[in-house]
Amino acid sequence: MGLPVSDTPPTLRERFRRLEDERRRSWTAEALAVNLDQREALVRAHPQTRHVAAGDTLPPAVLHRTDGSPLALDDLVARGPAVLIFFRFATCPACNIALPYYRETLWPALAEAGIPLVAVAPQPEALLGEIVTRHALPFAVATDGGLALSRALGITYVFDDASRAAAEAKGGSSRQLNGTDAWELPKPTVIVLDPGRVARFVDIAPDWMDRTEAPAILAALGLSQDGQSRAA
Repeated sequence: MGLPVSDTPPTLRERFRRLEDERRRSWTAEALAVNLDQREALVRAHPQTRHVAAGDTLPPAVLHRTDGSPLALDDLVARGPAVLIFFRFATCPACNIALPYYRETLWPALAEAGIPLVAVAPQPEALLGEIVTRHALPFAVATDGGLALSRALGITYVFDDASRAAAEAKGGSSRQLNGTDAWELPKPTVIVLDPGRVARFVDIAPDWMDRTEAPAILAALGLSQDGQSRAA
C-alpha cells in the first residue's frame, strides 16, 4: 500500500531545491562557484544596504505593462492594497519557477479578494512578455524602465566580475536584461502596498534562490488561502 499523496503544493523553497540539485548534477564546479559566490556576497552585504521598509511611502512611479500601456502606482492602490513582486528577467530560471508558483498559490486568493498583483522587472517590454506567454500568467507583468523604481527603493544589485563574464560568455548583454549599460538587476522583492503608496509589508531576497513564500504574503494581507479575510 503506497503512501498517501499530499494535496499541498510544494513550497517555493522545495521547488528551488530541485533546481539546485539539478545544477549540482549538470553544471561544472566553476559555474556553480560563480553562481554561489555572487549570491553569498549579496546576502553578506544586504544588512548594510539602505532599502525600502514597511511604513515607507513609495515614489509616484509609472510602470508599463508588456503591451506598453502605463500602470501608475496611485491607480493600482486607488481602491485598496496591491501586491508588487519584483523579479529579475524573463529567462531567469528561478523566476520561471517563482512566477508560476505565485500564479498557483497566491493569485487565486488575491483575485477572490479583488487585490491586484503586479510582477515587475526592468527588462524591455518586448522581451519581458515572453514569461507571460510561457506560463499563461493571469496577473499583470510590467517593466520598471531604467530600473527607476527599483533603484529608488534600494533593491538592486550589480553583477560581480565573474557573473558578468559568465553572462557575456553565453551571449548576454545588460541591455537585454534592463535596457541600460549597467549590469544591474533587482533583488527579488515582495511589497504589499496600501493606498497612498505606503508599504505595509516588505520582504527582500538578496539570494534569488530563497524568495518569499505565498503564505507570508497572504498573512500580511490578513487573508486565508481561499481569499477570505482571517478576521471574518
